[in-house]
Amino acid sequence: MRNHKILLCVLYILSLLLLSSCGVTLREETEVAGREAQIKQVIDSISDETLLGYVKKLSSDSYAGRLTGTPEYKACARWVASRFEEWGLKPAGDNNSFLQSYSNPYTIVFVGGELSYNYRSRGQSRKRKYVYEKEYYPGSQSGDGELKAEVVYVGYGITAPELKYDDYAGTNVKGKIVLIEPEVPVSPEENPELFKEWRPYSLPQYKIKMAVAHGAKGMLFNYLKVNPDIDYVRRFMVAQVGETVVKDVFAGTGREPAEVREKIKSTLKPQSFRTRKTFTIKNFTKHYAKGIGYNAIGLIEGRDPLLKEKVIVLGAHLDHAGFCYEVMPGANNNASGVAVMLGVAVAMAKSPIRPKRSVLFVGFGSAEQGFKGSNAYLNRPVFPKEKTVVFLNLDMVGSGDKLKALAAQNYPKRWEFISEANDKLTHRAIEPILFSNLDRPRLDASIFLNERIPSISFSAYGAPTYSHTTKDTVRTINSKIMGDLARVLYTSILDIANTKKDFFVD
Repeated sequence: MRNHKILLCVLYILSLLLLSSCGVTLREETEVAGREAQIKQVIDSISDETLLGYVKKLSSDSYAGRLTGTPEYKACARWVASRFEEWGLKPAGDNNSFLQSYSNPYTIVFVGGELSYNYRSRGQSRKRKYVYEKEYYPGSQSGDGELKAEVVYVGYGITAPELKYDDYAGTNVKGKIVLIEPEVPVSPEENPELFKEWRPYSLPQYKIKMAVAHGAKGMLFNYLKVNPDIDYVRRFMVAQVGETVVKDVFAGTGREPAEVREKIKSTLKPQSFRTRKTFTIKNFTKHYAKGIGYNAIGLIEGRDPLLKEKVIVLGAHLDHAGFCYEVMPGANNNASGVAVMLGVAVAMAKSPIRPKRSVLFVGFGSAEQGFKGSNAYLNRPVFPKEKTVVFLNLDMVGSGDKLKALAAQNYPKRWEFISEANDKLTHRAIEPILFSNLDRPRLDASIFLNERIPSISFSAYGAPTYSHTTKDTVRTINSKIMGDLARVLYTSILDIANTKKDFFVD
């Protein structure tokens, strides 16, 4: 009888423990279901039309193409900062503000310039004027004035004694206009080790310096887009040109542009020559040497006392090419990226699910002027660089129906969260890409990667793009792809912020 009572007591205690365990399990399941319902509600609140509205605002004429340093750019940065403040983010810029400032000289190009070919026909002096945007652009860092001079073709404009290569050797360019190719004659894909030696010579800033050092007074840069990523030199005249101009320079010389480029690449020997063609470059510009650039920075602080010291950064460059001499709206490049960042920021700010790790939102300036904004941030980071779990970069994410995730394969543990969120939510085609980061910087993510900060950069493709031209307007934007990306990033950033995983090793 005594043993029977003991057995009954044991069974009673076990039944209480089982009921208690079931209660905990049911409570946990209820909490998980409630959390998922809350997250779904936030995801559903991310509106494609709202994101499109941000693009319209950012690419409007009132911000004049968002050239960093201009009053219009500053107004745009302040507008982004006001959104952060309205949504309750913490200021993370200078002096408890949302803006981080840095030095950023800039140049304004006014209407009235000209690029023309001067020649004689039937004993008469004649002039062929090139068509703005279709055939040339004024150099957006050109000096002010007019230059009429012979054009000399100098290949890639490189003087590199250690590579036994000099486009200027034996060629007198003093007082003349040089025609220069972009990049270098070595491909990072075909020969990455050799490219590393040539990489410093691919920068447009270098090409200007070499032209000036050899006595040239002007440059035709074979790159038919507005390009503020060159250095300003007083009275040095610049025009951005396309194949029509290049063919006119080569006409009658017995050479073909494509064949000359291929010969330089195949032999790594210069092919410079006098063209005996006279061109006129006339630009009306004003340079502002004391311009100031701004990053717009807002913070959602993590709720965990320890994990909040680590940060996920979501960023997009806020600037574009300004006006030269018409407005370059920059709807896809990169109002689209900023719009997605803002969409994630407001969703996370209003979400009842708070992140354990901190999340930082940054609109970078000066990506089009040599990435001064991302460099300024990394010189004065809000969090120590080693505390950055990942930098997610958004650049031209609005035109097309597919996405690329550059360097996703470099960081599989981080990519896993994004891939899972996409599979769950949108099933959008997102291609993970392995990225060597050998080429000259073309993304803010490259600057972070140079600092050994894990970075994944998103861009859209599948439709024509018109960056650095007047045609990059809101008409090119697919709001659906921006909305899908914003929903995926909100979910994956929240999961990364709240995971127990450590990210020190991929």
